[in-house]
Amino acid sequence: MTLTSQYVEANAMKLKFALLTLLLLFLIVSSGLVAAHAPVSPANPMAEAPLLKFTATPVTSHIMSPYTIEGLRARAYPGGEIHIRETLRSFDDYTRYLITYPSDGLTITGILQVPTQGNGPFPVIILNHGYIRRDDYWPGAGTWEAADYLSLRGYMTIAPDYRTWGESDEGSSFFHAGLVTDVLNLVSSLSSLPYADLNRIGMWGHSMGGGITTKVLTIDRRVRAAVLYAPNSSNDAEIIERWGRGCISRTPGVRCNRADILPEDLPQNIIDAYNDAILNNEMMRRMSPYFYLDLITAPVQIHIGTADDQTPPAWSENLYWGLLNIGKDVEYHSYRGQGHLFDGDDWVLFMERVYEFFNTKLGVRP
Repeated sequence: MTLTSQYVEANAMKLKFALLTLLLLFLIVSSGLVAAHAPVSPANPMAEAPLLKFTATPVTSHIMSPYTIEGLRARAYPGGEIHIRETLRSFDDYTRYLITYPSDGLTITGILQVPTQGNGPFPVIILNHGYIRRDDYWPGAGTWEAADYLSLRGYMTIAPDYRTWGESDEGSSFFHAGLVTDVLNLVSSLSSLPYADLNRIGMWGHSMGGGITTKVLTIDRRVRAAVLYAPNSSNDAEIIERWGRGCISRTPGVRCNRADILPEDLPQNIIDAYNDAILNNEMMRRMSPYFYLDLITAPVQIHIGTADDQTPPAWSENLYWGLLNIGKDVEYHSYRGQGHLFDGDDWVLFMERVYEFFNTKLGVRP
């Protein structure tokens, strides 16, 4: 080979290398631009738990069977009339009321906000609060900011207190099933409000309320879109592992999950059955919406802070991939450095995304 041909070949190789380098840089920059504007997809967990096949007839061999997903699907939620107990405050764009409604023979309180602009019927967002110590809770706690944001933009919002919170009656709740029942009875009760659009019902839930929302989605198709904000695990076994079993009444100084209260006057066989279910892997799977994700028909939007030390981001990631892997309509948004409650610009961005999501999925024109 001559020196000239060697020189030409060497320059050709350099040119190819330069072109490949430019192409690689272009791909890196392009992917960065796409990632900056697209919803974040967390890493896909290596282990995937199989879904359970839903059966129309729930397993009835265990006393706790009525509180499984299948048991909750098998029963009725008649609801009743929503009563306005008190007008709390009138604003230019909406009015806030204290309301009551029936659930399993209990009276449940909550906050209703109705837009004053327009004649309705208005799209409805049910807001499910997270766990707050009952002594510190007041109607609307944990949901009022989101409610105000949405009500200012034409949504009717309603936030149930659940049994044992606010001014609601006390009642037992196993594996959050009592709280889920209160929310489902609220959905049924919306028909008593002529200004509620029953074809455009969305749901928003934070923390424990996010877990309640996830269970609702596996039971009732009337909810057309759902936002999960730093949600509880969709696997009940993980909730018990983190916070313990339900509390026997309100015994102070005992580590237990105070979201579930087992009244002291419960028959011993019920308490024994509750404790037995916790140790029964099959029963715990049947309590958990994660193993029934195929039943969800509503689009889901998940929001989680990377610094959340209450509901680990892995819980949201697992739910996201569980839904995505079976072809469900799901979005995932992660907020760097945010904890269990968002603040600052990220909270504004979060609510902008929530508003746009509900508008799109419920067919609302702003």
